[in-house]
Amino acid sequence: MRRVVITGLGAISPLGKTLQETWEGIQAGKCGIGPITAYETAGRKVTLAAEVKDFSPQEHLDKREIRTLDRFSWFALIAAREAFADSGLDMEQEAASRCGVIVSSGIGGLGTIEIEDGKGRDKGYDRVSPYFIPMVITNMAAGNIAIDTGFQGICSCVVTACAGGTNAIGDAFHRIRFGMEEVILCGGSEAAITPLGIGGFTSMKALHMGTDPNRASIPFDKERSGFVMGEGAGMLILEEYEHARRRGAQIYCEVVGYGANCDANHITAPLEDGAGAARCMELAMKEAGISPEQVAYINAHGTSTPLNDRGETRAVKLAFGEAAKKVMISSTKSMTGHLLGASGALEGVITALSVKNDYIPATINYRQPDEECDLDIVPGQGRNHTVNYAMSNSLGFGGHNATIIFKKA
Repeated sequence: MRRVVITGLGAISPLGKTLQETWEGIQAGKCGIGPITAYETAGRKVTLAAEVKDFSPQEHLDKREIRTLDRFSWFALIAAREAFADSGLDMEQEAASRCGVIVSSGIGGLGTIEIEDGKGRDKGYDRVSPYFIPMVITNMAAGNIAIDTGFQGICSCVVTACAGGTNAIGDAFHRIRFGMEEVILCGGSEAAITPLGIGGFTSMKALHMGTDPNRASIPFDKERSGFVMGEGAGMLILEEYEHARRRGAQIYCEVVGYGANCDANHITAPLEDGAGAARCMELAMKEAGISPEQVAYINAHGTSTPLNDRGETRAVKLAFGEAAKKVMISSTKSMTGHLLGASGALEGVITALSVKNDYIPATINYRQPDEECDLDIVPGQGRNHTVNYAMSNSLGFGGHNATIIFKKA
């Protein structure tokens, strides 16, 4: 089996418009949640979200890109360009056919759908933008990144709801490991803080409806009442180890295990006993060739919904046994909100940096212990701690489970 390493990272998130700003926000325990500014929320039940702050596309993109791409593709391109630059790849030295793209989005161009539908209702549907279809289809984040980088290998979009970002990393890992590509730019992007996006999750009672940002996304807290929508993108350059070594690339960490399965239980609810997610973690640890005792940190899916956090706690106990009492598990969604199809990607970036920097992010704003979520959730303050192995979990509507494991380089 070929070894796979991470040589480039990029991010745009509710904590910052760059990788560095995002990581500094994580270390500072910054809350990226605030009142929604994207549209008027008067009379709406949900008024909070985790938006990318002070974002101006003109600072990052040219006029054509702004005009012809949806917001989720803007985020994808911005983070992908940062990851590509960070990797130091030189396409004049690479075989483009051996470089690929796998990027997830859960919803795609929802904002454009809403705008163009309004235009169609007012002026007739034959008058919608000629760019409408390529702006909204979910694969176009991946497609635009491939065009931008010149990568001619696989170009694919994983759509597994909130597990998609982690599936994208894991699928990229396997393709490189099995010799199909040398380099893959992978991750996820989402921009669904729109009236319809928020409205849909509100009507199914999935979102927090309060007004205090510091008590909104509170994973594992007994008073949790729903998740907070986030937006942004996380991107990673995965590369075959010898290929990276020959060109003298920096290496953040190694990818060593991947698990993916399905609860096959319910369209939105996870298995209450956590059995499906537990099997997924076990699959990843088996591929990595490690025992639960070797995992120092788990970046939890940790959505701040009653069902998810309780079920994920049970899953960790099933998969880790006695080691569950010692492993540190936190939810960075307490800071970033829930980026849907991009959540696992951004959390993959954060977990890779945790391994690289020996730092365990906190679950911020935690106050009320829940006897059913009784693991070490690193409340309030992050910790400096050696991280030789770390795990990132993602669980999606439809019963999708995905787990990825990183190892110190």
